[in-house]
Amino acid sequence: MAERNNPTHQQQQQRPSRANSTVVPSSTFLQKIQSHAPNTTHFLGFLLLFFVSAATLLILTGLTLTATVFGLVCFMPVIVVSSPVWFPICTFLFLTAVGFLSACGLGVAVAAGSTWMYRYFRGMHPPGSDRVDSARTRIYDTASHVKDYAMEYGGYLQSKVKDAAPGA
Repeated sequence: MAERNNPTHQQQQQRPSRANSTVVPSSTFLQKIQSHAPNTTHFLGFLLLFFVSAATLLILTGLTLTATVFGLVCFMPVIVVSSPVWFPICTFLFLTAVGFLSACGLGVAVAAGSTWMYRYFRGMHPPGSDRVDSARTRIYDTASHVKDYAMEYGGYLQSKVKDAAPGA
């Protein structure tokens, strides 16, 4: 018990200090991050670049808005006077564009469907062919079941028809 209260004994049993131990991996990770961190000069350069870019874009936005308003003010009388001509032309162009895009979309759909069918019938197993095979099998099974049912109960129905119309 005297050894526990002895200060020299307590100093001997203490853990070694961190200076004597090996380097902990987390401290090397932090050192790598700190070595790649931007310094103040880089940060201020980035802020300057950001503010100059933002100011340039803001000025260009203002110029665009000003030119748009000025153009509308100057050309509004011409637009109003010539609107009876522009409306049918714009309607025709819109319907033409819609028809052309619809035809192109339909053509792409037909080409995709034809390609899928070609690959399916050649046995190349395109995506979704397993679902088509499953549906075909179910339809065949249902048709054969209905055929068997009709063969089994066909005579029953013919006898009922004769009872309903005895002279027939």
